[in-house]
Amino acid sequence: MNTFQLHTNIHAYSYEELPPEYRKLVDIAKQMTEASYCPYSRFAVGAALQLSDGTVVRGCNQENAAYPSGLCAERTAMFAASANHPGKAMKVLAIAAYTDGHFTEQPVSPCGGCRQVMVEFEDRQKEPLTVILYGTDGTYVIDSAKELMPFCFVSESLKGVKK
Repeated sequence: MNTFQLHTNIHAYSYEELPPEYRKLVDIAKQMTEASYCPYSRFAVGAALQLSDGTVVRGCNQENAAYPSGLCAERTAMFAASANHPGKAMKVLAIAAYTDGHFTEQPVSPCGGCRQVMVEFEDRQKEPLTVILYGTDGTYVIDSAKELMPFCFVSESLKGVKK
């Protein structure tokens, strides 16, 4: 048996330390929590996705009484970007969450479904998608979505074993 470790590089910043372009995306993600439809969980999530041409696509979570029919903020932004701006690479995705009358102290990490979608878009565009996770006590910047999902399942995974 062999044992190995996986490492993820996470850059931790205070809000004030963030580069201005990242602060702008965080601010938009925070604003988008106000557009969230979350009457069941009362957990509002906003996303701001910057594309290769500088366009910013916004997203927020959308709940539904039939719970599986809702959609996360990250995916609303990514799917909107893919549908409305085909062929433009997704460069940076900022995420913020608001609950109980305030933004979360600790950064909120994307769910597994959102991570899978991020990784597939990253794999398709052949360049990293930087992920920013905002919290009032600190903000994390991850250089690539694949850092959030080691052993990811991508198109190459469907090809099976090479002989």
